[in-house]
Amino acid sequence: MRNFTGLVYNELLKVIRKRRMLVIFLILLVLIPVFTYGQYRTYKTTMEQMGTSDWRALLQQQIVDTQNRLASNRVPEEWKEFMRLRIQVQQYYLDHDINPSAPGAPTFVRKFVEESISLFLPLLVVVVAADIVSSEYGQGTIKLLLSRPVRRWKILLSKYVALILVTSLLLLIAGILAYLISGIVFGYGGWDMPVLTGFQMKGEHLITDYVHLVPQWKYILMALGLAWFTCTAVATLSFMVSVLVRSTAASMGIMLAAVIAGNLLVQLAPSWTTLKYLAFTNLQLTDYLSGAPILIEGMSLPFSLSVLSLWSAAALVIAFAVFIRRDVLA
Repeated sequence: MRNFTGLVYNELLKVIRKRRMLVIFLILLVLIPVFTYGQYRTYKTTMEQMGTSDWRALLQQQIVDTQNRLASNRVPEEWKEFMRLRIQVQQYYLDHDINPSAPGAPTFVRKFVEESISLFLPLLVVVVAADIVSSEYGQGTIKLLLSRPVRRWKILLSKYVALILVTSLLLLIAGILAYLISGIVFGYGGWDMPVLTGFQMKGEHLITDYVHLVPQWKYILMALGLAWFTCTAVATLSFMVSVLVRSTAASMGIMLAAVIAGNLLVQLAPSWTTLKYLAFTNLQLTDYLSGAPILIEGMSLPFSLSVLSLWSAAALVIAFAVFIRRDVLA
């Protein structure tokens, strides 16, 4: 056990000491203030256009704007269904006198996690995970690594455990930076603000039988938990590709293309129901928490969790089978 802990520790040091970890940290330091400013400008512009800071009037105007967009013939039918469901959710907030966008750092963190779970955070994970094994080939250290009197599966398992730990750390750092930076603009209060969750969709109808209020801190913890599950699944698939492909550039390119393609396919072909069986079309887990309409029919939280779990399990089986049997010393 102590030997394995040492292996994990060594792999952690390898990952953390890489320059790309500093680059990711700098990316967060640059982009989170940009996101904060963007949300602040949007909020200010909307208030100036409306001539009021009353959130009820702002939310009502959003409903009216969406209704006007529904009248356009240029909007695809799938998007019209999305907008109808969105109107129902917004009207529910309005009817129950709950402001879904009360300013505050916790609100920013909640929205940041919801918006970044399917693309931004997975892309950061790919940057870290795509070369965790392939880099050993590129640097020529694979022979030295396997010359130790340790079974191959233990070596690979230590890399995977280190990857999951780094992924968790990355998500934690992103959440903390989002809170600290946005709080400068919006203030740090709002943890106990009530948030609605439990919305369900059935066809074009919004089911509110299971809707209930939770404090925002609890909602954020649930959203971060789902984001962790998504990032872990992406890290596991990147781990497999890193084992299969010896080139770091190729490994990273494959994963970046897969993550981006998954997001595009959901937007461009929501009527293609077969897409729901692909891992990268199931990354937006927080949509089930917030009640956002799901474009692809037949998808639910248990379904998406199952799909991601199955893909992750298959990726681990393939990665370990290939790594153990491959003649890596050749």
